[in-house]
Amino acid sequence: MYKMMKYINSKIPFIALVAVLILGSCKNEVVIKDNPVLEYVAKVKQEYAPDKRVALFNIESKATDKQYVLTGESNLPKAVNELKTKLNDAKIEYIDSIQLLPTAEFKNSNWAIVKISVANLRSKAGHSQELATQATLGTPVKVFKSDGDWYLIQTPDNYLAWVDKGGIEILKNDDLKTWKTAKKIIYTDITGFSYTSTTRQETVSDLVAGSILELVADEGSFYQVKYPDGRLAFVKKEEAQTYNSWLAALNPTEESLVATSKQLMGLPYLWGGTSSKGVDCSGFTKTIYFLNGMVLPRDASQQVHAGAIIDKDKDFSKLAVGDLLFFGRQATDSTKQRVVHVGMWIGNNQFIHSSGRVHISSMDKEAINFDEFNLNRYLQSNRMLHQNTEAILKLKKAKLFMD
Repeated sequence: MYKMMKYINSKIPFIALVAVLILGSCKNEVVIKDNPVLEYVAKVKQEYAPDKRVALFNIESKATDKQYVLTGESNLPKAVNELKTKLNDAKIEYIDSIQLLPTAEFKNSNWAIVKISVANLRSKAGHSQELATQATLGTPVKVFKSDGDWYLIQTPDNYLAWVDKGGIEILKNDDLKTWKTAKKIIYTDITGFSYTSTTRQETVSDLVAGSILELVADEGSFYQVKYPDGRLAFVKKEEAQTYNSWLAALNPTEESLVATSKQLMGLPYLWGGTSSKGVDCSGFTKTIYFLNGMVLPRDASQQVHAGAIIDKDKDFSKLAVGDLLFFGRQATDSTKQRVVHVGMWIGNNQFIHSSGRVHISSMDKEAINFDEFNLNRYLQSNRMLHQNTEAILKLKKAKLFMD
C-alpha cells in the first residue's frame, strides 16, 4: 500500500493503477485511468486500523467503465462510514459491496466463552497455521464470522485470530449477561485439574492460572463449578479463589509482580504462548500482569506503546521493579525502530524473560548471567504499574468477567 501511495503522489502516468476491462475482445476494452478510491481507503485505514492485529479494514476497489465497486470486509462501522462520506464529498460514484462484521450468522449474538483450559488462536483458519496467541478458560471473546469449523474472534485486548469450534462455546442472545452475573472462581495455582467428584477419581480437564469457571456450590474443601458448555466439575479450594474476593484483594505491587514471574521460572518458550503451558516473550509479561489484574497489549511491539517511557539510554538506575525492557533494532534514517523482545526488571541489575525458557539475565558485565546480546540491542524501558492509559486494561474497572 505504501508503494501504491508513493506512485499516486508521484503521478507517474504508466503506473499499475490503470485498469483494463476486456469485454470479449481487444476492440471492446475500456480503460479507467487511475483509481482515486484507493487513496481514500489508505487514509481511512491509517486513521482507524493502522494495526491489522487489532482492527480489520480489508477494503478493495475495482473499477468498472462508469463507477467503482467497494469489496472486502471490516469490523469497524465508523471507518466504513467515514470512507463513504469521503467518497460522497469527492462526488465519486461507487457500489457498496463491503461486508460488515459480524456476519448475519452472529447478528443476534456474537459472543463466546473459551471452554477449554487454553485455546490456541491461529493467524489463519487451520491447525497448521501460525499460533498467534492463546486465550484461557472463561475468557469472553467476540465472534465475527465462521469458516467451516473455525471462527474469527477478538480477545479482550482486541487481538484478532482464528479458533476452532472445540475451543469456544458460542452464546445465544442474553447468555452473556447471564454468564457475567453468575458467581465465579478463578484458578490461582500455575497448573492443575478439575475432577468429576470430591474423591478426585477422574479428571474433567486440566486448568491453568487465570482459568475462570462459574461457581455452582461450596462443597467442603472443593468448589463445584460449571464450564461454559455445561460440564460440571470440582476444584480444590486451596488452588482457587472466588473471583470477587480475588478481585477485591488485588493490589499489584513490585513484590507481587516479581513473585508471579518467578512462579513461571523454567516455563518453555512457545511462539504465540500466553499461558502457563508455554509463553513467548510478550506472552510472559502479559501473563504476569494479567495475574495481577492488568491486561497488557499482546505483542512486544504493542506493549512498547503502553505505559510511560522511563529510560532510553541504558541508565538502569532509573528503573523500578516491574518495568518492562524492550529490545530490537534502533531506528535509522530509512527504517523505523523494530521491537522484537521484552522482559521485566526485577532489580539488582536483573530482568526476567522468556527466551528458550523463562529465566533471569543480568545487565551487569561481571555477573555470571550477563546478557551481552540483549544489552547490545536494548531500546527502552516502560513503566506499566500504576499507569493510567487506555492501552492497559484494569480488571477492576473493565468488568470482563462480571457486571
